[in-house]
Amino acid sequence: MSVLEMRRVSRAYGQGAAEVHALKEVSLKVDAGSMVAVMGPSGSGKSTLLTIAGSLEEPSSGEVLVCGEALSKLSGNARARLRRRSIGYVFQDFNLLPGLTAAENVALPLELDGVPARKARKAAVASLHFPDQLSGGERQRASIARAVVGEHQLLLADEPSGALDSVNGEAVMRMIRAACKRGLAAVVVTHDAQLASWADRVMFLRDGRVTDQTAPPAGPESLLARGAGQ
Repeated sequence: MSVLEMRRVSRAYGQGAAEVHALKEVSLKVDAGSMVAVMGPSGSGKSTLLTIAGSLEEPSSGEVLVCGEALSKLSGNARARLRRRSIGYVFQDFNLLPGLTAAENVALPLELDGVPARKARKAAVASLHFPDQLSGGERQRASIARAVVGEHQLLLADEPSGALDSVNGEAVMRMIRAACKRGLAAVVVTHDAQLASWADRVMFLRDGRVTDQTAPPAGPESLLARGAGQ
């Protein structure tokens, strides 16, 4: 089943001579249990793709479906509910609330959705029990646990390993890979070809357009060669 489907999605900012096309007719389908890595130079549209996929921003044209629901047909409240219940976000800067413990951060989205505090905390602690321990990357570990806790079906990650060393970066990708094995769909923006090789498919963006896709990646060296050749 397709958890995320983007159909010829475009996003433009400004008007006239100042108009900038962040995305140009991008199509993407991500099934349950699969991970897609998105690569491309700065300004290629990677982050815009994630914000539109997560219903945080509306496309100028095209259609986005999450868990089979067309976002354009949902009210603002319905989109917010979909984000809380179905979509988990992971960012480079963790976006954790400093006044809360790791377990409280992970439990927060469940409590906001009406789950009793005790039940939410139990689910949070269970989600934090990953087999890989991140030395120096505990905050990102908590961020990923928050993104996959409960009934989330789609994980959107924007440079989740950007603030980590290579060892912790690979551990983060193992966690995301494990979440996919449990049935989540994931879209991961990364500049690191080594980490992108954990994905089932890699999509390259340049100037808002899809320039190439490889499925599955043959390895980090081939990804670098493809990206450089565009």
